[in-house]
Amino acid sequence: MPGTSEPIRISTKQDRIAELARQIQGAALRTLAHNIDREWLKAAHAVTRKDAAAGVDGTTAKDYERDLEANLERLLDAAKAGTYRAPPVRRVLIPKGEGKMRPLGIPTHEDKVLQRAVAMVLEPIYEQEFYDFS
Repeated sequence: MPGTSEPIRISTKQDRIAELARQIQGAALRTLAHNIDREWLKAAHAVTRKDAAAGVDGTTAKDYERDLEANLERLLDAAKAGTYRAPPVRRVLIPKGEGKMRPLGIPTHEDKVLQRAVAMVLEPIYEQEFYDFS
């Protein structure tokens, strides 16, 4: 089916990661970064909130999507090369009860995408550790 191969491919990769985690429980998985490719980042971007506040760079999800392919390629290159550095988070104070304020850190959209991509790799591994009733 057109347009459905990408989510299926990501899901299949996650299934393989989960199976590997089941097979070698207790052992360290050291080769996970290769799972994050352009399609993986695209899937991560697809599930990242689009209405969230912009980070310190002021870039919204809509802004990021204007040149999505180039942005994801640049992010992938930096992540694979080990040169990616998360930018500072934007600090916002949110009012709480009784006149108190709570600080909230807002990462850039690009950082949210990479965080989501990493979470998508780690979730199938750690899901093996939880009981169905957890």
